[in-house]
Amino acid sequence: MSITLTDKAISKIKEFYQQDQSLAGKPLRVFVESGGCSGYSYGFKFDDPQEVDAKQEFEGFHLIVDPQSGKLLEGSTIDYKEEFGSEGFAIQNPNAKKSCGCGNSFEV
Repeated sequence: MSITLTDKAISKIKEFYQQDQSLAGKPLRVFVESGGCSGYSYGFKFDDPQEVDAKQEFEGFHLIVDPQSGKLLEGSTIDYKEEFGSEGFAIQNPNAKKSCGCGNSFEV
């Protein structure tokens, strides 16, 4: 699995860990599910790893991805954006043929 996190994304994820001690040791799962206006949507949650998950380490925490999502996320870059009126994680996905205007869903 090859997913890149920008410095801003790493900083924000570390902030979540600092704010909530119950997350200690739990990896961040990035996943893709059916839905959204373009067919697939992205999701993030702190979760327990499964045997089939791919795991990637970043500055003291792990990112995990299930095999199906991994195929769709391969080569992606995850950033954290703070723009007027909205903030959140943004994914630049080279496998997406089309994305919706909100950036939360895509088509392959």
